[in-house]
Amino acid sequence: MNIGQASKASGVSTKMIRYYESIGLITAPLRTESGYRVYSDNDVHALRFISRARDLGFSIEQMADLLALWRDRSRASADVKAIALDHIRVLDEKAKALAAMSETLRHLAENCHGDGRPDCPIIDGFAGEAPVAARKRKPRFGVLDISPDRAHG
Repeated sequence: MNIGQASKASGVSTKMIRYYESIGLITAPLRTESGYRVYSDNDVHALRFISRARDLGFSIEQMADLLALWRDRSRASADVKAIALDHIRVLDEKAKALAAMSETLRHLAENCHGDGRPDCPIIDGFAGEAPVAARKRKPRFGVLDISPDRAHG
């Protein structure tokens, strides 16, 4: 089948198929005498595998590792599980960060009157003119407090 048919069968765009080929995530397919790519059912199956892994947020490197394990019938499932558990940890960290951002924005929105007045806690919060409740920043350059006494020390 040609690249358009492989794209339709796998749900992966032709652009992404070419990209995956260019970075070596999938093997280069056979070509006709006129240079057209010819994809097999196994190629389409691999593209579906990649699509599912991508939908779950795996990186290119992780997808390459998972593909290698998928193709290796003597693999240890512990290796696959380790990749999955590490990815779950990363997803959980991202979810916590998103929840903190949501809470910060919720706090700002709850304190905004949302009327015709120009003063807005949301804009002030972005501009640093008002404390942002849920934000906890680490001090820059390791400096916790510089009082006038210490600045001229």
